[in-house]
Amino acid sequence: MFTMPEELKPIAYQNQDVVYGLFFKAVSETLLELCEDSKYLGAKPGITAVMHTWGQNLMYHPHIHCVVTGGGLTVDRKWRTSRKNFFIPVKVLSRKFRGKFLSYLRQAKLFFGESIVKLSEPQQFASFISELYRKEWVVYCKPPFKNVSKVIEYLGRYTHRVAISNHRILSLENGQVSFSWRDYSDNNKVKTMTVTAVEFIRRFMLHVLPSGFHKIRHFGIVASRNKSERILLCKKLTQTESSETISISTAIDLLHKIFGVDFDICPSCGVGRLARASPYKATA
Repeated sequence: MFTMPEELKPIAYQNQDVVYGLFFKAVSETLLELCEDSKYLGAKPGITAVMHTWGQNLMYHPHIHCVVTGGGLTVDRKWRTSRKNFFIPVKVLSRKFRGKFLSYLRQAKLFFGESIVKLSEPQQFASFISELYRKEWVVYCKPPFKNVSKVIEYLGRYTHRVAISNHRILSLENGQVSFSWRDYSDNNKVKTMTVTAVEFIRRFMLHVLPSGFHKIRHFGIVASRNKSERILLCKKLTQTESSETISISTAIDLLHKIFGVDFDICPSCGVGRLARASPYKATA
């Protein structure tokens, strides 16, 4: 997961189209360039990246989650499997990402309003960027997934979620909204926060993305151009079956686990269970 420093958040919010695009560009180039270095993997991996803009308390917190393949295609189109602990040290990731992001930010056409209007002055902006170069940026890596189903479960949780799910909203009374949140700074304790309805709406609206913006992007061997050809080659090289069939019941169970909803229940009566219709029409 890649995050940006607190100081950059006002610029990001006032220039969402530009900064979010640079965010993806810096993250993807950082991962691809370091993975292609023989010191780490020496091959091009596949990357699925998802951008979120919220923290547990619904405040503005832009960050990008990435799922990276445990291997990749070499220049001579061979598959190279990663070492057991192959992935790039977080400090290496962090510093390369920092350098790329700030380099692109320097070249971008940005708007500076309200609290950051002083940054419209070239000297002030140059000083601001220099300070950010001196900070350590936060990049976090998790251990590899155990199996394919864990990858699917993770993607199901993170790709299409919104800032807060319904089950976290505990009450709405007398113009006050209470919701649960996890305080990562206090041993991941689950706490309750109560704010006015207006403040709750304000926080939620912080996370409406620019129209047409793609918050899920794919890079490397899973990039859209000629992806089918590369995927077939990777399956052949890794001796992976070209297709997998998942039963309806298995899919329903997986959706229930991810979303907490029983999709077999009739949406009208809430009691009966749905059955798959026959693809054949009855004949007289």
